[in-house]
This record gives sequence, structure tokens and C-alpha cells, in this order.
Amino acid sequence: MAGTGRAGVVTRREALIGAGAAAGSLLLPGGAAWAQAAGKPAELKVGIATYLSGPASVFGVPGRQTAEMLFDEINAAGGISGVKVRPIFVDEGPGVDHVVGEYRRLVQSEGVHLVFAAISSADCIACAPLADELKRPTLLWDCGTQRIFEDNRYTYAFRTQANATPEILAALLYLLKVKPDFKSIAVINQDYAWGRDSWDIFRTGMNTLKPGVKIAAELFPRFGATDFSTEITRVLALRPDVVLSTSWGGDLDALIRQASDRKLFERSTFVMPLAESSLQRVGKALPAGHIVGARGDHWFLHPSPADPERLKRFSDSYRAKYNAWPIYPCFHMAQAVSAMKAGIEKAVAAKNGGWPSDAELATAFKGLEFPSPTASVRIREDGQGLENQLIGTTLHTEKYPFPVLTDMIVFPAETVTTPVGQKSADWLKTLTPEMVAKLPQAQAFKS
Repeated sequence: MAGTGRAGVVTRREALIGAGAAAGSLLLPGGAAWAQAAGKPAELKVGIATYLSGPASVFGVPGRQTAEMLFDEINAAGGISGVKVRPIFVDEGPGVDHVVGEYRRLVQSEGVHLVFAAISSADCIACAPLADELKRPTLLWDCGTQRIFEDNRYTYAFRTQANATPEILAALLYLLKVKPDFKSIAVINQDYAWGRDSWDIFRTGMNTLKPGVKIAAELFPRFGATDFSTEITRVLALRPDVVLSTSWGGDLDALIRQASDRKLFERSTFVMPLAESSLQRVGKALPAGHIVGARGDHWFLHPSPADPERLKRFSDSYRAKYNAWPIYPCFHMAQAVSAMKAGIEKAVAAKNGGWPSDAELATAFKGLEFPSPTASVRIREDGQGLENQLIGTTLHTEKYPFPVLTDMIVFPAETVTTPVGQKSADWLKTLTPEMVAKLPQAQAFKS
């Protein structure tokens, strides 16, 4: 998601631009022991930027918790090829300038071997060039703006998950599959770059695949808004077939509760590509029958994971430790940890057991494929990760006190991701309606 910095207020893509002792675990690939080569560190230090304060901490703290859980598992299993790992966390809350300063401190003073950055796309945009300047391998672990690798090329920066284009396009394709006859749409998005950029992606794809849809209203309440009465009143009067909201966090939670109170969900079908992370918080306030995305194939009840036991262990471990089911930033952090381990082991193997240089480690990330809790992710030659997307429809069940997903479609990453060397705004205009007819089979919820 894309954003620009703001003074004093933490947004997400600004603010979005701006895994017991046995495991090491089933999430992570097995390791071969390193030779005791000169240069092998006493410990592997990893700088991790995440939101620990402000509204985006609803994502950042679960990300930190996942890193701590997985690093503990790795260390309990003997480390990565015998080297223990230590996270050093940095709060993204104070803003981009703070994160940039902390990135330099982590590399130049703390001597971290890798950096995980970040949730905010603004922070990622600032840190990617720093990775090349300071020649420190950097994994962009959560930020979504498609611009990073579409507008630039980097040697030391790599993204371990998808970007905004497949996340939004998958939701649009799902809508076209399950509600092909919709004729009007309204959008209620946060008023900053993520809200507007994600609407641009959705609208461009919609105009290509289903031209002529009436845009009933484009509503952009301020980021951090708590009262959506004006927007809900207007949409109730307009009665659009569909309401899109790519909002997240507390804003989305409040919108869902207030829309439920005023029965807006009974009038229009909602499409919410980021709402997986809100389900446990809003509970049954979100009715059945609405479209929800998971920013990847991140769902603890995934209908067809590549390794069901891996997903179960990851989800159960997180729930036992933190009394909640993992949400998508947990999965994103797990992917970054998995990529780190796989990349180091690849670099070590290429050096016949020796400790890799920064450049050798960076080279290892190119084309790297590594397991996630649900599938696998591959880092393309341009640094962008290819990650499947899961979209479903909300369903109420007595098993959980919050909505679950049913009629789930898992979109293969390659089919919804802008090809290397192309810009999303241009590629979306080349899509054809036949794309919807070729979608994978939907999968029902199974208790």
C-alpha cells in the first residue's frame, strides 16, 4: 500500500506508503551445519522495524510476537547452522525520519546482519535505497506499495510477500465471480495514499473487466476517524450494489460496527481486502455474506495448505502463546524469518560451509523459494515476492465467536501479479474478462 509521511499521525501504509524446541520448525527448512569458518559470528543480529505504538500497532505487535516466537524456536533447535539469532526491534511509530535514523544505527552501531523493514510503505521506500547504500541485506516483510520494485531496482532489498496489486485484484476478480451482475459501487477508504492508491488499482481493473459500473460515491474519511455516520447515511441513501473498503485497523473496525448497527450490510455487499485481520476484533458484528481478503493466503483455517501440519503447528503455537489466532502480519513475519533462514543456508552451501559476505547473502535471495505456513513464496529476479492470495465470504458458525471464511478461492500468485518490468497501472488495462472464467474452484469452510 502506498503512502506519504505525515506529521504526528501514524498511518499504516504511510502507514502503508505512507514458529517448541523441536521445530526450528515445520515452517522452516532444515539446516546443514556451518564449518567453523573465520568470520562466523557469535550470534546473528537482525534489526526488525515494526509498529510498536500508534494505531498500526494492531499489526506491528503481532508481528513482533511472531518474530520472538520463531526466533525462540530456531534457537531452541540450535540456531541457523549453529548460530543463534537475536532480534533488535525498532518502533515505526515516530515516523519515517526516525526509522531511517534507526536503520543507520542498526547497521553502523549495532552491526546487524540483516534488516526486516517494514510495515509502512513510506518506511520501505526510504529503507530500500539505504540497503544498497550500506550494502546490508534487507527483507521488506509487510509493506505493500507496488512502486518499490516497479520504479527502481535494488541489489540488497527483497520483498518476502506480495504487493498491493495482487491483493486488490484478487478481491475484484472474486467479486466478479460471485456477484457478476453488480451495477453500482461506492468506496469508503481512508484519506491518505493507501486509500486512494488501492481504489485506483481496483477502479482500473474494474473499468477493464466490467466497464460501465456506476461509481455512486467516492468517500475518503480522514485516517483515524471514529465516526462514519456521514458516510453511512450517504451510502444508505444511494443504495449501491457494492461497497468497497480497503481500510484497516481501528478505522475498519469502527466502520464495520457502525454499518452493522445501521443495517448497511443488509443493503449492499461489502468487499474488504484487508478485513481478515479485523474478524477476531469485530466478532459477529460483521454479518455473513461479505467478501474478505487476507493480504496473501493468510488464514489459520486455510482450506488447502501445502503442509497442513505446518499450518496447524504455527497457528496452535501462536494461539497457545498469545491467546489469539494469527492474523496476516504474523504470517508475513513468518515468511521473512523463513526467507532469512533459507537464504543464509543457501549462501552457506554455495560457499561450502563458509560464512557468506553481505553481497553473497544478497545474491542468495535472488530466485529464493521458501516455505510459508500455508504454501511457498518465491522471490523474483526483480526482488518482488510471489505470494498466493485467498479471498472468501464471511460465514457464522458456532465454533468461533467471529466470522470465518467460506467459498474461498486461492489465487495462484503468478496469475494476479504484475509481470517483471511492467507497471501495474498499465498491466491492469490489458486484462480480459476470460480471466474470471478461469478462476480456481471455490472451497467451502470445513470445521
